[in-house]
Amino acid sequence: MGNKAKRYLCVVLLVIFGTGLRGAEHNNVRPRAREAGIVPGVLSPGNLNGITDVEGVKVGHVTLIEGKDIRTGVTAILPHSGNLFAEKVPAAIYLGNAFGKLMGYTQVEELGNIETPIVLTNTLNVGIVADGVIEYMLSLPGNENVMSINPVVGETNDGWLNNIRSRPVRQHHVREAIEKAAAGPVEEGSVGAGTGTICFGFKGGIGTSSRQLPKSQGRYTVGVLVQSNFGGVLTINGAPVGTELAAEKNSGNKSGSCMIVVATDAPLLSRNLKRLAKRAVLGLARTGSVMNNSSGDYVIAFSTAKGLRPGAKRKRVSGRPLPNSKMDLLFTAVVEATEEAVYNSIFKATAVIGRDNHFCEALPIERTLEICRKYKVLK
Repeated sequence: MGNKAKRYLCVVLLVIFGTGLRGAEHNNVRPRAREAGIVPGVLSPGNLNGITDVEGVKVGHVTLIEGKDIRTGVTAILPHSGNLFAEKVPAAIYLGNAFGKLMGYTQVEELGNIETPIVLTNTLNVGIVADGVIEYMLSLPGNENVMSINPVVGETNDGWLNNIRSRPVRQHHVREAIEKAAAGPVEEGSVGAGTGTICFGFKGGIGTSSRQLPKSQGRYTVGVLVQSNFGGVLTINGAPVGTELAAEKNSGNKSGSCMIVVATDAPLLSRNLKRLAKRAVLGLARTGSVMNNSSGDYVIAFSTAKGLRPGAKRKRVSGRPLPNSKMDLLFTAVVEATEEAVYNSIFKATAVIGRDNHFCEALPIERTLEICRKYKVLK
């Protein structure tokens, strides 16, 4: 069967059985990168190999698949389960290529902390999602007299598969994502804010990974979650997968964006969190991204270390932050976890047909693994 015939068959099957309606629940059929033998780097992952390996961190999705053209959603990341306004976390944001609509950046840059859940969505829904975050925060017990909230909302543009102009994500979806956020395994692929995204010409989505430092180095954990929606030439463990697939598939290399959220339990304040965030784009580069002109590539990093949390009842931090000399292995951890999170986002993503019958196929895993074997990069 030729490539055109295969593509037509895929479209027919999606129309018959639903475009992404079953995609999320079928994600477990597709392996994560490590399960398929792709093991980036030298450090070991945490038990879940996800951002929720960092104690206290929770993730929640709301996936919107409606009619023939709504393919979008929202993903919420909670640094801890308490009132984030009352117990802020140290944070920093690094701008890779800032062609984007990230909300909340300037206050994080100025004060070095985050006071709300971090929420990811599509480009034209940023304002509505921010309003949903504000409504949620104002409703929390203890926030009755709060007069200022700095919502942190990131985005990528899913307009090729999603009717983005309809702005279907509403305030109640934001609350739902926050309230359903949980520890444990994170659903990946074509879910939440990754429902309509595209990566390297294939279906992108949500991906996550983690790395744990040795006991002698503090046993700290670094977890990463990505919303992959960018282009380039897919590279896996150094193998030119995208180059070989491009010769077989007329997909082109799509431009776009990537949101990266980094969590760690290492005691870091905003300056070293920004240094950590900066290294995440090295992991992005390993996968084949060059951060195109129209790409919005942002890294939001925070520390869950309780002794460093500024709060209304604790005017000064009580913990001792790590010195600069202890950062190297954390840098290694964030590079490796970012790389693997991107791989997971495309390995777990399922094919989607959306707006104007636009079709985005999933990464062909078996063919990808054949290429990886050819270049001897599988474990």
